[in-house]
Amino acid sequence: MDAGQSIAGVAALIADRARARMLTSLMDGRARTAKELAYGAGVTPQTASGHLAKLLGRGLLVMEQQGRHRYFRLAAPSVGHAIEAMMGLAPKRARESTDGPLDRLRLARTCYDHLAGRLGVKVADAMVRRRLLRPVGRDFILTAAGARLLERLGVDVAKSRRERRAFARQCLDWSERRAHLAGALGAAITRRCLDLRWVQPVAEERALAVTSRGRSGLRSWFGIQWRPGGP
Repeated sequence: MDAGQSIAGVAALIADRARARMLTSLMDGRARTAKELAYGAGVTPQTASGHLAKLLGRGLLVMEQQGRHRYFRLAAPSVGHAIEAMMGLAPKRARESTDGPLDRLRLARTCYDHLAGRLGVKVADAMVRRRLLRPVGRDFILTAAGARLLERLGVDVAKSRRERRAFARQCLDWSERRAHLAGALGAAITRRCLDLRWVQPVAEERALAVTSRGRSGLRSWFGIQWRPGGP
């Protein structure tokens, strides 16, 4: 199979609305049951099983068995990046919808396991502006000053470098149309923001809310002014 056929096959798989909804519901990095995915996609459990089998067969999802329950998650961060990039191709009218949940996603969300939306882009921009990160090609380079700051913040930079994935990848944000920080480093920063309670998940969405502690931390560590409800 050549590259064109491969791309067409994956694109056709994702083009189904129910499967697309299943994939986007897993963009927060968490695993969900077939029943949960069926409900979110608006299909019957039997229909969902067929869709999940196709997504598993193409390697877009992985399944984990825990007792009597089966949980599904995205197979790799690269799948999340691909979905995020495809969302950026959506018509401008759809991206700028004033729908509440979508508006929250544009403001601050997780893209698989790293910060995205306006918040993610602002963090990346601030780090570049302060010469903590340097954009090079598809990636960011973490400077010595950046490593020192993140270590003081409690981010385990050395551990992130040892992970078997891109260390600091530029990921095009579908709502902002600019890059946020992905890869192992982006995930480590996000985990630290959650541990410090700078951000907290909004219900079952992948939207994030920036707390008062987070507003103070973003200002002190990155020079980001974030007001309640957004910047």
